[in-house]
Amino acid sequence: MAAPVNNKATDVIIVGGGLMGASTALFLRHRGRSVRLIERGLVGQQASGVNFGNIRRQGRRLDQLPLSNRARAIWQRLPELVGENCEYLCSGQLRVSYEAEGAQDLEAYAREAREYGLELEIIGPQSLRRRYPWLGHDIILGSLAPEDGHANPRLTAPAFGRAALKAGALIEENTEVQAIEKSGEDFQVQTVSGDSFRAPIVMLAAGAWAAPFADHFGEPIPLVSRGPQMGVTEPVPYRIKPSVGVKTRVPGETVYLRQVERGNIVFGGGMRNEVDLETNRVYPRPEYTLHQLPLLRRLMPGIEKLRIIRVWSGIEGYLPDDQPVMGPSDKVPGLYYAFGFSGAGFQIGPGVGDVMAELIATGASSTPIDSFHIRRFAATT
Repeated sequence: MAAPVNNKATDVIIVGGGLMGASTALFLRHRGRSVRLIERGLVGQQASGVNFGNIRRQGRRLDQLPLSNRARAIWQRLPELVGENCEYLCSGQLRVSYEAEGAQDLEAYAREAREYGLELEIIGPQSLRRRYPWLGHDIILGSLAPEDGHANPRLTAPAFGRAALKAGALIEENTEVQAIEKSGEDFQVQTVSGDSFRAPIVMLAAGAWAAPFADHFGEPIPLVSRGPQMGVTEPVPYRIKPSVGVKTRVPGETVYLRQVERGNIVFGGGMRNEVDLETNRVYPRPEYTLHQLPLLRRLMPGIEKLRIIRVWSGIEGYLPDDQPVMGPSDKVPGLYYAFGFSGAGFQIGPGVGDVMAELIATGASSTPIDSFHIRRFAATT
């Protein structure tokens, strides 16, 4: 028996309640559009809530920088937009290298990024040791993005969700979408519990779970799921202000860390875990933490004295080119995509929401996103 249709249609249905979905819901409400957000679990429960928390423009592909710049302006307005700052610190982001190849990459990126409004400071080894005496002595060059930083991912997507709810969005948590069908001018979105909702526009922001829906509409994508492994230490006096990461061409040797104001050091990098999309589970592997430890000691030798009090992972969707799928469907009018951010979506998340709301409401985006269009996979899948 067909599920009953909910006659209270909205302008837009968003499937997926991560940072992209929640921020899009908020900015759609700011543009006067009615919106219903449907999330299988809780808003911000998946990748948006368990990532490392980097608020970085540095190191992104150059064609992501206009979107990243737009997001930065939103991060600076968090208290005004969502009523809290989500532990956002504009404390800088430092990338360092141990070898000549990585140093050359940092210098080249700094030259190229300047054309996109990202000013980076290249710092030699002696200056690095004076300014950051806790860094390892193998480092030969650093690149500082003084206007980058970090925030608490556990707080951010839920804050956008609450702000969207307060602005009039309908939030359906613990509601799993079973099917999406186009019927005439509207989409019918049917849930596992038997409810059905309709709207002329659907935005798919389901993260690692998005591929089957896109495939259903004739747009298959090579999305794979992995779980980056992270951990946190016991608290120590606060002294590491920038978020710090390693630039290397060697897969598996990239690590990163940041210290929160209450003293704990959050870290991540190295290898990624296998995930189970059926059970929605990913389990941290002790050997991956053991792999991280010597890399972290090389980056910051003093960390070896600290106790690790927790490790975790989360399920993220990755694409072969490490670029997201973002924008309208190439085949179905009224269908939009925002997923596949390949482990680098947290900083740009609010910008994604603002861009998608603008695109849905006006038919165009003032920020270039053409390189993220799903059509780039049409000839390869």
